[in-house]
Amino acid sequence: MEILLYTILFVVALGVLLRASGWFVDSAEQIGLSLGVSPFIVGLTIVAFGTSLPELATSIASVFSGESEIVVGNVVGSNITNIALVLGLSALVADRIELEYNIWHIDMPYLWGSAFLLWFALRDLQFSLFESCLFLVGIIVFLGYSFKSDEEEISNPERPAVNWKTYGMLVLGGALVWLGADYTIVAIKKLSAMAGISPEVIALSAVALGTSLPEVIVSLNAARRGKASIAVGNVLGSNVFNTYVVMGIPSLFGKLEIPPDINQVFLPLMVAMTILFGIMANNKKITRWEGVALLLFYAFFASELFNSAA
Repeated sequence: MEILLYTILFVVALGVLLRASGWFVDSAEQIGLSLGVSPFIVGLTIVAFGTSLPELATSIASVFSGESEIVVGNVVGSNITNIALVLGLSALVADRIELEYNIWHIDMPYLWGSAFLLWFALRDLQFSLFESCLFLVGIIVFLGYSFKSDEEEISNPERPAVNWKTYGMLVLGGALVWLGADYTIVAIKKLSAMAGISPEVIALSAVALGTSLPEVIVSLNAARRGKASIAVGNVLGSNVFNTYVVMGIPSLFGKLEIPPDINQVFLPLMVAMTILFGIMANNKKITRWEGVALLLFYAFFASELFNSAA
């Protein structure tokens, strides 16, 4: 009965987290467009950050609750899920993703750099304060260059009107995100203890999949509407934010525990998926068959998680 109650708490808290993040994302997107930011940059920055809020919120909550090993599992699991599952499904829905924006100009090299930097930073199973500050400088540089490029390339983007309700939903969504994250971590701690499964495995699987649901919804809706560039920008931006922000900010509140087995399979798989993403996007399109290949990698990831939990 206790397991059932905490399972319900996990589902409800995660549901609140996802619903609130949706409100936050929609409001932030409208505000960004009203300020003259192009749709691709909105996907790359504002929407990407908004859809990464669940990862950030659950990671900070895990540090305060003494389960900081959840942080790296959340980051690595979410990054793999974003590329293999979100991008794979988007390619299937859209049949073919055509990119009008050259992501190899700065965005893809920056994504590769963030993945390699995380790999090297965690090789000693430590994440120092200096590395945390380095990651936060990385996201500042990424944002600065993205908006600078947008100003140079986009001259007259559409500007929808916003009102006080838009800003109110932004604040309400942000508040509920933190509340949902707090109870999600409470449920994870209890369930992992009762089931005898390590918290990082739950973070790599259930939490990573659950907190990636905003990316799934946003990207699939964008693909259905023929706006595949937003879907790709969302995945790319979310992974950069996950690596730099979700690793960098929680470590300011306490020392992060790095599980020893993270470097054996999951972190190398994340780096491999990032490289594959870049190779597929090199010709400015991602086909349906490439989407199927990405989904096969996600199936492999899920099987490794099952073996780890067994």
